Amino acid sequence: MPARRRATITTAIPIRTAMIEAARLLAWLSPTYPVGAYAYSHGLEAAVEAGDVRDEGGLAEWLADVLENGSGRNDLILAAAAHAAAMRDDAAELAAANELALALAPSRELRLETTQQGRSFLDATLNAWPHPRLACLAEGLPGELAYPVAFGLAAGAHGMALAPALSGFGLAFVQNLVSAALRLAPVGQSAGTRLIASLAPRVTALAATIPGLSLDDVGSATLRLDLGSFRHETQYSRIFRS
Repeated sequence: MPARRRATITTAIPIRTAMIEAARLLAWLSPTYPVGAYAYSHGLEAAVEAGDVRDEGGLAEWLADVLENGSGRNDLILAAAAHAAAMRDDAAELAAANELALALAPSRELRLETTQQGRSFLDATLNAWPHPRLACLAEGLPGELAYPVAFGLAAGAHGMALAPALSGFGLAFVQNLVSAALRLAPVGQSAGTRLIASLAPRVTALAATIPGLSLDDVGSATLRLDLGSFRHETQYSRIFRS
């Protein structure tokens, strides 16, 4: 076979693999993936009720804080830890990441949000994208499972690249919150689209910092969101579960 022909085939193989991974990632993070993300606002409904989020500017600040100083950053660290554990077939490390993720939930509602989505994501992925490594490691997580850990586990078990997986997961988190904001009506669709566009580079920049971090770097500074999630449990009128 001519050298040029061999080079073309060799180059095409990683490109095709990357395209397959990209398509899989889009499917996993699609609003149609059966994890029930539409039912949760991650404290946004309480923030709107309290008047903390009134317009596009307030929502932009709130989203940026949650992404960079709260659960957005923490979830990326947890997903990366689960990804690494899956790549090494380290069930003990995976369980430790999940235990920490569950302990981080500051309220009953936020714990339900992550565990319901985590278990739903894993069940759906095992059914539609089965993999021996994923099935084996999943057996060691029979109880409550945090969503970022479930996602990181699946991505690692399938050998997916970490960087795009983290960027995609972070952007999906932001998009779901914007979707909740549209239903809560502090902003319209045009504003929501602008917010996603403005936050996308910040998601990518944040994701790029995660591979150098460990579970020791987990931490947040979104106390008003945490307190709001407690108040949301008894809020008179609600359309979201968190």
